[in-house]
Amino acid sequence: MAVDLSQYLPILLFLGVALVLSSAFVVLPMIAARFTGAAKPDPAKLAEYECGFPAFEDSRAQFDVRFYLVAILFIIFDLEAAFLFPWAVSLREIGWTGWASMMVFLAELALGYVYAWKKGALEWE
Repeated sequence: MAVDLSQYLPILLFLGVALVLSSAFVVLPMIAARFTGAAKPDPAKLAEYECGFPAFEDSRAQFDVRFYLVAILFIIFDLEAAFLFPWAVSLREIGWTGWASMMVFLAELALGYVYAWKKGALEWE
């Protein structure tokens, strides 16, 4: 009983092409970085760009809880804006029920904002 290995040729070709392409996607950017000077460290390249001041503590230091609280509040109000756009676009189709439900949603968010403000969650020392 002879086994026909020619049936495996498309699979081997696919694996070969995948290996060549994945190697190229890894090696070619490194070669391009060497030729363009991206790998040469420079004080301007190594400068802080996110917060604007040099790091003064260990990178594993714990953050204040208020940082997380402000981040969560930002996400909440960002989601509010994400919900408002599709609501505004489809307001004619959803009618008064959609309008009333969005007003309830906005009232709940405003109530949460007032609560966070009264608790001092938005104050930074």
